[in-house]
Amino acid sequence: MKGLVFATSNRGKLVELQGLVGAALPIQSLADFPSIGEIDETADTFEGNAELKARAVARATGRWALADDSGLVVDALQGRPGVRSARYAPTDRERIEKLLAELDGVATEQRTARFVCSLCLCSPAQEVRFTRGTCEGRIGRAPRGAHGFGYDPIFELSDGHTLAELTHEEKSGLSHRGQAFRLMVPHLQALLG
Repeated sequence: MKGLVFATSNRGKLVELQGLVGAALPIQSLADFPSIGEIDETADTFEGNAELKARAVARATGRWALADDSGLVVDALQGRPGVRSARYAPTDRERIEKLLAELDGVATEQRTARFVCSLCLCSPAQEVRFTRGTCEGRIGRAPRGAHGFGYDPIFELSDGHTLAELTHEEKSGLSHRGQAFRLMVPHLQALLG
């Protein structure tokens, strides 16, 4: 195996994955393969979008590819922003502002939400494996914390802290992406064997 290509151009996700996997498995990203370009996420599910990306990258590189699709599912908004979380508004700040505006007036106990991450590992022969992780919480009323990215500053855990108030290690221990990746580790270890 020549290594793994993580089908993302999101630096935050790449750093998070590298922190989880360590140095045992060489990881490249879409930045290392600029000819691939953006892969349209046209599926209606997290698993579907992860599979689209993993298959496309495995085909283009001839290597094992790992892709994720993740997002925020807010119960009071009937699951929105969901698979459109990254496209909900142009920037992280605008996404947070839009979400808080939509939840204006919604009681704290009705602001339940979860982060979902689906991972798809695709072989050069187009065989796929999936894992899924979730992180339960609720949407706070104002951003807090200096770590993380995306919706982390408004996503409160049961202890009242936002994901953006946690260290990288703390977040990796309970995040949706961390859960999905830990479930994927046995498949990745098989590649190294």
